[in-house]
Amino acid sequence: MSSALDRLKNLTAQISSYELERKDNLKRLEVLHISLGINSKVASFLDLFEYKAINLSGISLSDENLGMIKEGKYAQIIGILYDGTAKVKNKNISLAYYGRAEKISEELKKDIIAFVLGWRFEKSFRTLEHYHNLLAQLPKLPREGAC
Repeated sequence: MSSALDRLKNLTAQISSYELERKDNLKRLEVLHISLGINSKVASFLDLFEYKAINLSGISLSDENLGMIKEGKYAQIIGILYDGTAKVKNKNISLAYYGRAEKISEELKKDIIAFVLGWRFEKSFRTLEHYHNLLAQLPKLPREGAC
């Protein structure tokens, strides 16, 4: 029984730490939204989460090469919107452009990476909540043949 209780305590601590990190992350994102100039394209901070994805060009986000500059490329934060009614379903929108990747400062590079990763972190929570809510609706769905 002690083993089950220990697992429960560990799980509770982990969930609690994620929620604390999520709150801190949102605060950082709001500051970066303004300091990186993204607010000039997306005025409302909460509207950022309407994007299907946010990508980065010119700087690597891969585990092996995190922060590595891609020579000759331009550093740019790109938002991807989905429009199911359009002929081309995904639309890429430049949210912020910073010029040649090799010419940006280390501080700016870190802030850009922190923004994109932080946005993805928060978006994953919102996606999780969305599917949790959908699953909660399953028992309420009408059965086949029921009137």
